Amino acid sequence: MIDSSIIAIDGFASTGKSTLAKMLAKHYNYGYVDSGAMYRGITYAALQNHWITSDGLDEAKLFEGLKSLNLNFEPLTNSLLLNDINISKEIRTLEVSNNVSKIATLPVVRDFLVKQQREMGKRKKIVMDGRDIGTVVFPDASHKFFFTAPPEVRAKRRWEELKLSDPTVDFNSVLENLIQRDAMDSQRKVAPLKIAENAIEIDVSDLSVAEVFALLLKKIES
Repeated sequence: MIDSSIIAIDGFASTGKSTLAKMLAKHYNYGYVDSGAMYRGITYAALQNHWITSDGLDEAKLFEGLKSLNLNFEPLTNSLLLNDINISKEIRTLEVSNNVSKIATLPVVRDFLVKQQREMGKRKKIVMDGRDIGTVVFPDASHKFFFTAPPEVRAKRRWEELKLSDPTVDFNSVLENLIQRDAMDSQRKVAPLKIAENAIEIDVSDLSVAEVFALLLKKIES
């Protein structure tokens, strides 16, 4: 067992961050927070309320709408609740994926969620994954990791996940989406995706989930 701490896992999309973070949380009996799901939750709300349309993003309506949004995690099932409604399945669609990075680049959205995430961290003993956990949200986290893998490897994993709910999803569309998200996440002015100071980088390309998990435990407990 490790002492009271925060474990931060950052990295590119579809590198298994959430899966491994959940496994660590269960192993150590810690709380788990998927920060990326929170950004997806706001994106889903923006699509449902037509703050995002074919004409673009209505930032004024989004900013006003944030005041009425309440995002929470249900600890037993790791479900994301938007105003007490479980939207865990709805936020994993390709439509949400295609729009989440443009939402995540907005300073007002990041400020809104970082405050919530830091509040969650006050109780310590949590595992949180995302894009800026070790760099912005918890720069003093006890353990920091950064997952990486080539776009093609990650796109294949994501494509196989999406096919379970939509057999018609196109691999090239998934790959293009990941490449665009990588660029937007890495180049945004506010909290860009990058390796945190003192973070341990792990290339998950040729590793199974079990192998990555064993490596994480070794690094944490060494």
